[in-house]
Amino acid sequence: MNGLLNVSSSPHVRSRLTTGKVMYDVALALLPATVFGVWNYGLHAALVIGMSILGAVMTEFVFNFVTRRPNTLSDGSAVVTGLLLALVLPPSVPLYIPYLGSLFAILFVKCCFGGLGQNIMNPALAARCFLLISFAGPMTEYVVDGVSTATPLAVLNSGGTVDVLEMFMGYGGGVIGCSGAALLIGGIFLLANGTITWHIPVSVVASFALSMGLGGPGGFHPLYLLAEISGGGILMAALFMANDPVTSPVAVPGQVLYGVAVGILAAVLRLYGSAADSVSYAVILCNLAVPLIDRVAIPKPFGLGDNKKKPKPRIPKPAWILAAIGLLSGVALGAVNYITAPVIAEQALEANRASYETVLPAGAEIGYDDDVTRAVESLEGTEFGKSVINEAVVGRDASGNVVGCAVNVTSSEAYDATLSLSVGIAPDGTVTGICFTELHETPGKGMLCDEPAFRDQFAGVNTDAFTLGGGVDSVSGATISSKAVVNAVNAALAFYNGYLK
Repeated sequence: MNGLLNVSSSPHVRSRLTTGKVMYDVALALLPATVFGVWNYGLHAALVIGMSILGAVMTEFVFNFVTRRPNTLSDGSAVVTGLLLALVLPPSVPLYIPYLGSLFAILFVKCCFGGLGQNIMNPALAARCFLLISFAGPMTEYVVDGVSTATPLAVLNSGGTVDVLEMFMGYGGGVIGCSGAALLIGGIFLLANGTITWHIPVSVVASFALSMGLGGPGGFHPLYLLAEISGGGILMAALFMANDPVTSPVAVPGQVLYGVAVGILAAVLRLYGSAADSVSYAVILCNLAVPLIDRVAIPKPFGLGDNKKKPKPRIPKPAWILAAIGLLSGVALGAVNYITAPVIAEQALEANRASYETVLPAGAEIGYDDDVTRAVESLEGTEFGKSVINEAVVGRDASGNVVGCAVNVTSSEAYDATLSLSVGIAPDGTVTGICFTELHETPGKGMLCDEPAFRDQFAGVNTDAFTLGGGVDSVSGATISSKAVVNAVNAALAFYNGYLK
């Protein structure tokens, strides 16, 4: 009986490829990035990786035990999920964060959808987005040699310069698996042994580079594009995350379309989003569109002649329902915005008035001056770096003498979109104080710029320009926010000295 053959109808698939073999290849491909990350960031990075893998393995084991399902740990998918998640985390995160992230990835993104092969988005990236939302502080704090610092991409996004070779090698700071060279070695290995194909990686990188060249501030400058590609997860997404066979299209045309969508969306989110690195959101959003892409990119069935009617892709009913909900939501939000816009504008004016009273001498009569207003209008959209002068008012004493000027500035260099502040300036150019009218930075980090310890560094100083680190101390872990504030104050001083003084 043991020698009986299993006879079944065609097609007959003969392959030694198994899930375990694929996962083993992916883990092996990630080994260079893992080793470099541990070597570069030290023991804590190794503990983060170990805790992430432990959380994934334990969650899958407990879920299978409780639900009386077969033990699936031998396929290696939980280990790969934990490893991928760890490599996209900052090396200094507390150890409970990778464990919670792996638990979320395995339990809610994988097991609750039916297990391996049933998840609708990449578990590791979904978990990273969950952690970014839940633990914004630790997930955006990057430490190099014990010093809090911005990632190279954040520096590039704020108008600074970076060392492209240092970024590519992984020495510039960032997540544990930030070495583009190590990721590229692993990607070449997967391409060489046939685990992945070139369609998605090339589509992602090419469309991302083209989009950044067309819309980015650096244009098609080679070093700028190489810097954008070398950091921030594009190589990780193109070679490992977007290639997940469960959440990527089946047919080659669909894979190319999917890769192009990931690249363009990643570029748009990076250019216009609040964070420099938004590749994770781009991939999981495109994961959700894969069923539609597969419907559109249906290959021609074998044996179907040109004279026969080809099957037409049909948009499923849930898609129409979702579109209708989105349309109605948009109309409702537009109506709410139309109704509340005057109230919001009035609140903004009140905030400005309150800030002027704060930065100008007590008891000063604050009002608009025709000459000052004309000076602001003469700028005609002129930017001082990445800061824009909104308006300026004059403070006078009881005798009508000018005691100071308050300039309201908006900076687009903040970590979270923009910030606005008012700067009080005495007739001799001395800064009398600053007061924020809009600040939405990370709690416990950038929001500390509104604390007296930081704000008071500007008061009573007579200078043409402030320098971060040379008179103004940065808020720990919030270099980008601190730099944005300094540049905004300098813009107000430049406007005062050049147009009013």
